[in-house]
Amino acid sequence: MFNQSFIFSLIGGLGFFFFGMQFMSDGLKHIAGDRIKNILHMATKVPIVGILVGTFVTCLMQSSSATTVMVVGFVNAGLLALKQAICVIMGANIGTTMTAWIVSSISVFKITDYALPAVGIGFLLMRFGKTKKSRFWGQVMLGFGLLFLGLSFMKDAFDPLKESQQVKHIFATLSQNPLLGVLVGVMFTIILQSSSATIAIVQVLALNGVIGFEAALPIVLGDNIGTTITAQMAALDGNLSAKRAAMAHTLFNIIGVTYMMFFVYNGFYIRAVDSVIPGPITAANIMVHIALAHTMFNITNTVIFYPFIGWLEKASVWLVPSKKGIIETGTRYLEKHLLDTPPIALEQAKRETARMLDLASSSVEAAVKSFINNNTDAAKIVPAIEETVDTLQSEITQYLIELSQRELDPEVTEMLPVLIHTVNDIERICDQSENILEISERRFEEKLDLSEEALHEVKRIWYELQAMILETRQALTKSDIELAKSVLRREMVVNKLQEGLKKGHVERLNQGVCQLKSGVVFLDLVDIIEKIGDHLTNIAQGIIGHMRWQMPKASAPSSR
Repeated sequence: MFNQSFIFSLIGGLGFFFFGMQFMSDGLKHIAGDRIKNILHMATKVPIVGILVGTFVTCLMQSSSATTVMVVGFVNAGLLALKQAICVIMGANIGTTMTAWIVSSISVFKITDYALPAVGIGFLLMRFGKTKKSRFWGQVMLGFGLLFLGLSFMKDAFDPLKESQQVKHIFATLSQNPLLGVLVGVMFTIILQSSSATIAIVQVLALNGVIGFEAALPIVLGDNIGTTITAQMAALDGNLSAKRAAMAHTLFNIIGVTYMMFFVYNGFYIRAVDSVIPGPITAANIMVHIALAHTMFNITNTVIFYPFIGWLEKASVWLVPSKKGIIETGTRYLEKHLLDTPPIALEQAKRETARMLDLASSSVEAAVKSFINNNTDAAKIVPAIEETVDTLQSEITQYLIELSQRELDPEVTEMLPVLIHTVNDIERICDQSENILEISERRFEEKLDLSEEALHEVKRIWYELQAMILETRQALTKSDIELAKSVLRREMVVNKLQEGLKKGHVERLNQGVCQLKSGVVFLDLVDIIEKIGDHLTNIAQGIIGHMRWQMPKASAPSSR
């Protein structure tokens, strides 16, 4: 049944199909440039926009897996919220059905008549195109031709199977047991790592008369479950939000297939497809029937889930709970619809800025503890926090810029630059935690010991800095000028401690109590802590300046 010719033709056909699809997708991505990422980032908190964006991008890229992996990456970077990601993924499920419609065209014309010229013309454009754009269009055409050439090889490989009684018996069993067909679809899609490839194989089998429409339907449904494994794999190294986005994709498709199986068993699904394409199913139209069934499922599933996007988000959060040590990326308090109410939007920005300071503080704390304990395990979280803080700096700044374009009261206008400078200082504080991590790793790797007195002094200046961070946060959230002044007083203490610690350590070096290299990392740490104090001072001075600007207006006598 499966001779050498069949195996070679199938493997070669799949190779051409995958390579052609990837080549075509890469060409389209180059043509679109960064616009694809910009389009994805346009997926606002209006769900229908996210769905349309997901559909459009996937049609352009010809791969729902590529879109979902990109979405997971955006969520991981904090550029998309979980709810936005769910909407884009729902749209990606619709967009991926475009490939099935393209494949269906081989039932209308002889593909080799068009595949080979497409390969030739595409190569010529790639080789001799005068502009980058024309060369990339050549890549798209070449990929398109290779894709159809692969389908041609698969079609020829499957042709003898229509005479095999064993194969007919297998697919007859699938017709009678749809659940088994779903499992076959899941398995093949996981193996091939492409839902488009699985459906293309089913369509070619159907065109050759090897599989009937009833047996093909559950395989198509199973394919929708199997494709979610790609997003799950992409999220393995991602953060909490990325894992939740992948889980939402899995839930969306598993639940959809589960309830759709009821309509498969009672025959309603087949009748729905027949109502759109009336008449008997023939070799000329069975591929179109399969493409339509695939599209109908994904559109129906999206329409049904549309009112329950919030529920899907909560279910994903429940199934992937937050664990200690996992950083939540993205903004928490910035709501676009509040921009039309500037005082409230400003308060939300202050809350997000305070959260950013909390993250930076935890990063510095982890790095300092790593240094004190001479153990780098405590500081593993520092790079992840640094990425999150960088994202928050960008998002908060953009939010404040958008807020500045509204009609604002003078109090709000004056506070905007204070917050912008504050987020910049917080980002630099977090950068300093990475510098502390570097010297901590150096101390650990080179086994540099510090005296008990030196470690005690490090703890002393660190405790003072911790108090500065706490008071800065309270001064920021409460707009408290007295707390801000206290920060300035503590900064003077930190500066005096820095000078004293340097002198004391030089004396220990002269006495031979500490090693020279150990002294270098000690002094580097003290200098970094003092720099962090300077950034906290900048924040406090901004708060004081803003509050003093407000005070005369508040105390001014009313005019008579």
